[in-house]
Amino acid sequence: MYGVDAIRTERHRQVLDEGWHPDHDDTHDTGELARAASCYSLHSLTFTGNLEMYQAALPPDGWPWAVSWWKPKNPQRDLIRAGALIAAEIDRVDRDRARRYADAMAAR
Repeated sequence: MYGVDAIRTERHRQVLDEGWHPDHDDTHDTGELARAASCYSLHSLTFTGNLEMYQAALPPDGWPWAVSWWKPKNPQRDLIRAGALIAAEIDRVDRDRARRYADAMAAR
């Protein structure tokens, strides 16, 4: 499986299994999705071979949510999760741009 396929599969899992639908993602309009992705990506670089320590680490600075939502798995899995969060952020930005355009057109 290619990385992009793993990211697509994870994004589908987030939506179908976790319920993180676009309407929910749209509420995170101050960069939370991108910051969470950044934290998972950066954390993957800290792996020293001890998975237990890796999983027990506190989130990096910038983690946008409660510590209880920080759930590192392993470096590869966390990079996939980061990619899926970035995809969610890109989609959120696109929906926001489309809404703003529609609003501007309606105001004419």
